[in-house]
Amino acid sequence: MDRPRRFPSRRRLLQGAAAAAPAALLPAGYARAQALAVDYPLAEWVPASTSNYTAASRPSTYPIDYVIIHVTQETYADTLAIFQNPAKKVSAHYVVRSSDGHIAQCVRDRNVGWHAGNWTYNTRSIGIEHEGWVDTPQYFTNAMYEQSAALTAAVCSKYGIPKDRQHIIGHHQVPGSDHTDPGPYWDWTRYIRLVNFA
Repeated sequence: MDRPRRFPSRRRLLQGAAAAAPAALLPAGYARAQALAVDYPLAEWVPASTSNYTAASRPSTYPIDYVIIHVTQETYADTLAIFQNPAKKVSAHYVVRSSDGHIAQCVRDRNVGWHAGNWTYNTRSIGIEHEGWVDTPQYFTNAMYEQSAALTAAVCSKYGIPKDRQHIIGHHQVPGSDHTDPGPYWDWTRYIRLVNFA
């Protein structure tokens, strides 16, 4: 006697399809291309518009001497959208999300991001944006500090940048800058300690 066939419920089918769909919809080789696109293995590739940075071959064309710390004054999603808008003429290499420290890479390290407001510093630095507002310290979560510090430590190790406040600087420290980020609530002592222990 044949057993009756049990079919999965509609809900289970939809849940399974939702879980499988992203991978199924991606073109062959996407995972490999994603891995090759990022310089920091824990980052997601979310490319800025090519109108918003300068293609280069750093560090051979320009040495990389600094990491510049920024605060977005926008949400994570809005920051990525700004970097993808060719009319905005701005980008940073990385964006760190407040809630969980997730990192997006928007510009390859070898290219010059337009983040510092000073061409010389743009050519010689990696720009890291942090989701939040300078006057709202709640955005500076443990996850954000920890993941950002691990990223900065990796960048410093890769390019031989000293892990100190002379080389890991705030946007406000860039000559000619009219910005105040990362602002008075950014915990520099904690951040540099985390960078050095990462």
